Amino acid sequence: MNMVRITISGRPGAGKTSVGKLIAKRLGLRFYSMGDMRGQMAKERGITIEELNKLGEKEGWTDTKVDDYQKELGKKEDNFVFEGRLSFHFIPDSFKVFLDVETFEGAKRIFNDPREDESKKKFVEEVAEAIKERVKSDSLRYKKYYNLDIFDKSQYDFVLDTTHLSIEQVVERVIEGLKKSLKRN
Repeated sequence: MNMVRITISGRPGAGKTSVGKLIAKRLGLRFYSMGDMRGQMAKERGITIEELNKLGEKEGWTDTKVDDYQKELGKKEDNFVFEGRLSFHFIPDSFKVFLDVETFEGAKRIFNDPREDESKKKFVEEVAEAIKERVKSDSLRYKKYYNLDIFDKSQYDFVLDTTHLSIEQVVERVIEGLKKSLKRN
């Protein structure tokens, strides 16, 4: 395969990290997770990812640190999978993937496999509400700092609703989409 640069964006609970890791492993590529990087930033400050996102609505450093890292790596490296909501924007010469999911299904996935940087919820419905807040917060920040709507699917090369698909099915479909794209280019 030629140079491969894949960026994966999408809704909370759509499977971005799980899918990105499997694609990277399957294709022998490096994997980078901006969500994990932001989670580490929150942890170092003793706050949750939700609190970091709220802080980011007023203070740009919470985003720019991660965003600058993506830009730099995108200039220096090839053959990677980048998982992050804005990665497609900072690495424009990538195969841009958007993974969608119905809110309640995304909430069930997050509820059943919580990350340590996320506050624990007792009910799936609480997770669904937290997702709505997170999407609202992310949208505010991305509009404010980059005049960007990440949910505008016309910006992506490949869009897939993962609601009724297994991780393996999503991985297969994304790789098929990538191969088709490489043949066209």
